[in-house]
This record gives sequence, structure tokens and C-alpha cells, in this order.
Amino acid sequence: MTQDNHKGERIAKRIARAGHCSRRQAEALIAEGRVSLNGKILETPACVVTAPDVIQIDGKILADKEPTRLFLYHKPAGLVTTARDEKGRKTVFDALPPDLPRVVSVGRLDLNTEGLLLLTNDGELSRHLELPSNGWKRRYRVRAYGHPDVKALEALSKGMTIEGVHYAPIDATVETMRGDNCWIAMGLQEGKNREIRKVLEHLGLKVNRLIRVAYGPFQLGNLAEGAVREMPARTMREQISGFFK
Repeated sequence: MTQDNHKGERIAKRIARAGHCSRRQAEALIAEGRVSLNGKILETPACVVTAPDVIQIDGKILADKEPTRLFLYHKPAGLVTTARDEKGRKTVFDALPPDLPRVVSVGRLDLNTEGLLLLTNDGELSRHLELPSNGWKRRYRVRAYGHPDVKALEALSKGMTIEGVHYAPIDATVETMRGDNCWIAMGLQEGKNREIRKVLEHLGLKVNRLIRVAYGPFQLGNLAEGAVREMPARTMREQISGFFK
């Protein structure tokens, strides 16, 4: 998926590859009239750029693309996974170490969800890692209030429809039970909005802690809360070799 810029590529893709934002966000910037190409404000993202072209966003020249990097971040609860929040809440990007390059997240974690969040300086890599076609599972440890029905949890492996929304098969296994709380290990591929909370609520359980422990081959492990660890370039390329072909 490497690109020869002399052959040209869509401008939103170039902006994403430079790590400025995602491709979708780049298209939104163009629609807002904030992007110019060779001194002319763009009105549509339907254009191809090559290496000599000069792209500016809000009057600033788009930086050249740096080598692709991937980071593991242990997101604490209470942070939103967005660049800006209309409610003024603290974001993941507010909390990151200042020495990190400009990064975008691979997908999102809800406000009160903790654990592994992948970050990259390459918006196209972020898009690639979010594709369902990768078949990567997101794995979670879930603490929930209530007494789980083991058979009902096992039945999640066949998928479930709740209020017209279909959820793909989910792996769910009770790990421990203490008083009125239990810990459940869950694995899913789709990761729809608040999927785990909605599914368990449908089964009579109330989630009071949710931790993502793995995203495909990448593991949270013993990474401390709020800490960031960069994946070695060789390991990154081995785990997601399809992107670099």
C-alpha cells in the first residue's frame, strides 16, 4: 500500500498520510474551504496531487509525510477520543505526552472505557486498521453488576439483534464472580457504538467497568494507565504486512 507520489493520489489521502487528520476529516476541511492547492482554495476533494504540489491547510503548508509510526496508549476513563469536544471535556489528545508527533486514533473508545487505544501518525494506516475485513478481534475485560446466565452468554456466539440492530457473534466467558459483581472476558469484531454495554444490559447485567485489553495482535499487557509505547517498526510491519505491500 505504499504510494509513489509522482503517480498522484487523492488529496484527502495525501493529507491523511501526512498524519494531519483522517481522510474523512480532510474531506470535511476541504468542504469548509480551509484547504488550498498551489495557492487556490479547493472546493472539492475530487482532485489528484503529485509530489511537487503545495497543499496548505488554514494557511499552513502541509508537512511532508514522516515514516509511519504506531503507538499503544493506555487510555484512562474520563477522556473522549476526539480532537475537539463540543462540551469542553478533556480529550485523549490533551493527555498525550508533548513529545509525540501529531497522531490520530484507530477507532474510538467511549468516555468511560479504559484500555488499549492505537495511535498513528498515518491517517491511512488508521483507516486500514479499522476495516472489518481484517478480521481482528477487539478483546475486553468487563466488570458487570448482576448474576450472569452462562447459557445466554454462550448464545452470543451466534449473534444477537436488539431493537432492530444486529450484533455479530461475540465471545463471552465468565472469569470470576464476587458478590453481585462478575468479570467477563469478551471478544468482538465489529465494535458498534456501546455494543458491549447494550448487549449485557439486554441480558440483565449493568457494566460498571470496561477495559480493552487487545486490538488484533496488539496487547495492552502491563502498559501503565496513561502511558504510551511505540511499536518497533519491524514488529509493526510484521503484524500489518498487508498495509505495506
